[in-house]
Amino acid sequence: MSISKVITIIVHQSPVHKIRQNKTIWERERERESRRTKTCRNSKTIRSSQLSNSQKGFLLFSQEGLSISSFCANRLLKSEPEFQQMAAQLIREWTSIQQFPAATQEKLVNLLGKLKNEDVNTLTVLVMGKGGVGKSSTLNSIIGDRVVAVSAFQSETPRPMMVSRTRSGFTLNIIDTPGLIEGGYVSDQILETIKSFLGRFLLNKTIDVLLYVDRLDAYRVDNLDKQVVKAITDSFGKEIWRKGVVVLTHAQLSPPDGLNYEEFFSKRSESLLKCVRQGARISKKDIQDFPIPVALVENSGRCNKNENDEKILPSGLPWIPNLVHTITDVALNGSKSIVVDKRLIEGPNANDKGKLFIPLILLFEYLFVVKPIQKWIKDDIARETRPSWE
Repeated sequence: MSISKVITIIVHQSPVHKIRQNKTIWERERERESRRTKTCRNSKTIRSSQLSNSQKGFLLFSQEGLSISSFCANRLLKSEPEFQQMAAQLIREWTSIQQFPAATQEKLVNLLGKLKNEDVNTLTVLVMGKGGVGKSSTLNSIIGDRVVAVSAFQSETPRPMMVSRTRSGFTLNIIDTPGLIEGGYVSDQILETIKSFLGRFLLNKTIDVLLYVDRLDAYRVDNLDKQVVKAITDSFGKEIWRKGVVVLTHAQLSPPDGLNYEEFFSKRSESLLKCVRQGARISKKDIQDFPIPVALVENSGRCNKNENDEKILPSGLPWIPNLVHTITDVALNGSKSIVVDKRLIEGPNANDKGKLFIPLILLFEYLFVVKPIQKWIKDDIARETRPSWE
């Protein structure tokens, strides 16, 4: 074998040559991918001179996978006049209120008038709870329209959604959220998604009412319920329960074990309220300061109706105006609404924890560690005997 062939074999088997070879292959792949991307762009190119600012912005948001509603709301937060006009279209007139029976319409209009008389022109309601308990259906019932898709085969709302309706200068915002349980545990990721959504669309605005939704026909309260309440409390603060309403769906049921309806409702609501107080760390002496009302809901199309064609509970009470009445009372109960600020969205700064105790720790360390050591050293020096040869 010639010397030149030997050198060629050694060079081709060397690590440096392999690195160069791999680099060359990688560069060829990158050039090929670049050509494919360029071809794709050329096939879908739209001249920017032909687009308005709003169209350019929407194309950018479409590439990021955001909907037109998210696009407009984001631009609205930036106070750009062109996008304020577009976002205003998302806050629709509450025309579906006319779908309610006349008696219900009259009650709802009176309740909205009560809020306006108290200078409340905007009401924001946050709906939270476990999955499959009827959060989206309750929202649809309040609005009087199927604004959120509900399926018997899909119990989870995939992402937070805000529905806004306006009537006579009053705006109602209701925020539907995904269930907080995932894989048998409270999902921190879902909570972060909800808070991120609030930060985008309600920054420096308020949450006026919290609807905590569960089912009346769920006979047991377990530790998971307490974890859900604790997660809400940790995320939004204990004070959010001053603005809380417990909503129990599937209210049209036949109680088990021969109990009458009122007795079953009382036991179920009291057990859930006890769970809420424990999860929210509300002490017994503070119970009077946290009066959390309970409202019953029946979203089924088979719900019984009265002579005025209103959907009623087994007690005969029209439940839609009763729920809105409860929401109105909580909104006007004198407690401060929850401000959606940067601190709520990002959570408390971990570096701030324990800062107040640093001076005390240093003082303790000086008095009970440093000073004793200094005294021991001095005493040891004083007791030290000099060698005999000095």
